[in-house]
Amino acid sequence: IDVFLARSLLEKLYLFQYPIRPASMTYDDVTHLSAKIKPKQQKVELEMAIDTLNPNYCRSKGEQIALNVDGTCTDETSTYSSKLMDKQTFCSSQAASNVSRYAAAVYKKGELHLTPLHGILQLRPSFTYLDKADAKHREREAANEGGDSSQDEAEDDVKQITVRFSRPETEQARQRRVQSYEFLQKRQAEEHWVHLHYYGLKDSRSEHERQYLYSQGHGLAENTELIKSPSEYLMMLMPPSIEEENDKPVAPSNVLSMAQLRTLPLADQIKILMKNVKVMPFANLMSLLGSGTDSTAVLRCIQQVAMLVQGNWVVKSDVLYPKDTSSPHSGVPAEVLCRGRDFVMWKFTQDRWVVRKEVAAVTKLCPEDVKDFLEHMSVARINKGWEFMLPYDEDFVKKHPDIVQRQHMLWMGIQAKLEKVYNLLKEHLTPKKQEAQSAHPLLVSGEQRVNMAKAKVKQNYGQLEKEFKKQKAEMKSNDTSAKMDVSNIRIKEEPVSDEEPMDTSAYEGMNNGIVNGLHAEEDSTDSLNGHLPGGCIDRVAQELKAFVSSTFKKQFVLTLSELKRLFNLHLASLPPGHTLFSGISDKMLQDMVLDTGCKQILVPFPPQTAASPDELKVYALWEAGDTYDQHRQVLLEIFTKNYRVRRNVIQNQLSQECGEDLNKQEVDRVLKVSSYSIVGLIQLTHECLM
Repeated sequence: IDVFLARSLLEKLYLFQYPIRPASMTYDDVTHLSAKIKPKQQKVELEMAIDTLNPNYCRSKGEQIALNVDGTCTDETSTYSSKLMDKQTFCSSQAASNVSRYAAAVYKKGELHLTPLHGILQLRPSFTYLDKADAKHREREAANEGGDSSQDEAEDDVKQITVRFSRPETEQARQRRVQSYEFLQKRQAEEHWVHLHYYGLKDSRSEHERQYLYSQGHGLAENTELIKSPSEYLMMLMPPSIEEENDKPVAPSNVLSMAQLRTLPLADQIKILMKNVKVMPFANLMSLLGSGTDSTAVLRCIQQVAMLVQGNWVVKSDVLYPKDTSSPHSGVPAEVLCRGRDFVMWKFTQDRWVVRKEVAAVTKLCPEDVKDFLEHMSVARINKGWEFMLPYDEDFVKKHPDIVQRQHMLWMGIQAKLEKVYNLLKEHLTPKKQEAQSAHPLLVSGEQRVNMAKAKVKQNYGQLEKEFKKQKAEMKSNDTSAKMDVSNIRIKEEPVSDEEPMDTSAYEGMNNGIVNGLHAEEDSTDSLNGHLPGGCIDRVAQELKAFVSSTFKKQFVLTLSELKRLFNLHLASLPPGHTLFSGISDKMLQDMVLDTGCKQILVPFPPQTAASPDELKVYALWEAGDTYDQHRQVLLEIFTKNYRVRRNVIQNQLSQECGEDLNKQEVDRVLKVSSYSIVGLIQLTHECLM
């Protein structure tokens, strides 16, 4: 099909969309009584007749509406001269702001002729005649009231008038007035209507104008726009939006393009990064800026847009809240927001924890603004408060003491300003005791915690040994019998050892107040409160061995933490004064596990695991005396190489080690029989990864 572009009605052709018409109204030549247009606004008003003789027309309602609008008198200003609602007014509104992609098409003799539309207008009923009726009603009421009042009453109605001189209008006030809704409505009302003449569908003038919908010449010279390649033709039909191209930001805002970012000056790069990230260690900032960036220049630029808090850089408040802006939550000006956020930053220089209520009480800001401040640089912890989101950067503090000293002086100046503005009390200014050691991070690893505990034991060992010897002498002088009331134990011996004490804090409420986790030296048979006979020690070893053997025959694989938990539950079920209450250390428990034929499985857990040292010690029963010992040992060997294993790897390894070509059903049977060990290891690795 040949396509032609008609230009005769260019910028003159409109599409009218009429509403669904009632049965008593037809859009034909007779119904259009008058039409007028405002060209600049593209606003059209049509007056159309209603067929009052139609059987669907309600004559009583038509008369009532005409009476309400015009009243009883009939003159030139009457809306309905026939005393019937015999016409209706339609007013237009723009259906689309951009109609350049729409065209009217006419198909004739295998040719398609397109004419671009200049506007698409939707016509809706207008009820301005009701406003006219209300105005006439008010005029009649005012006339009636004026006729009843006397001349003397009219003279008494004199009111005092105050004359005021308007101030000169500033440029900002003029711009606000020009952009106001009232001014725009006034300008639209000032545009004059242009009255139009309506030609019906079958009128000769209409038929003549309709010929302009066809292209006047079929030559190539008049249709060169359509002699294009397919891509050029599509570009003509759907040209790129110029507004979208102009609205592209110079620098990325929410989603950063590193390629575009690195084309900017160094100062702008740092400002954009800090504005988006808000809190960043200096090492991370250097990695984002790329290799070859001078660290001295970065330090010079970062101090212009960020402040040092606990060795990390936090974006300045005036960068996030520029001048002449306000809070989206409360409308508070930027100056007040910067002051409140500076107070939060300063609090984090004194302590790792900040309480939201305290900040709100001092700054007097709304909860949403305070929450925004805290979310910029901290993380909420349940029942604790808000903790600074990054650990203390000790490396940066050691490498750049001059920057740290300069930032400290800046914070001293900010503190002085905050004291004047908020009238801070001593409790707000004095840092907490634990933060006096600001050079050390609050969060410590499990290994550091163990070393701290060992150092504390060494420090208190001398005093504990003296107390132990003193009590031992008292017990010997009183000729204490071998049977003792274990519930009276007050002191325990804690010799220097590489082993950790058994943690039984979760089970202190059990055992009727009896404390477990007591230490005993390898080469000594002294119990906590005196010398136990050799037979008693043998009974303790027998009881402990029986417990370990029965436990591992049931579960095959256990961590030290889980074994200690089961042992405490076992103690809770024993009567008071049982031999196991004499004190079982972690070392005794682990030695007994190895003596019963178990082995320690060195599972290679990932380094980022949050599990405790006891949870990382895995023990398994190596030989249970059944037919699946060899298969179970192969499975345990597999888990010593990787903490996460696929099923096909297990099947291949079992086939190689056992010399059998196991199919899927046989592997399922092996896994089912050895399910305790496999499930135990899988649960263990899952807990460690959590």
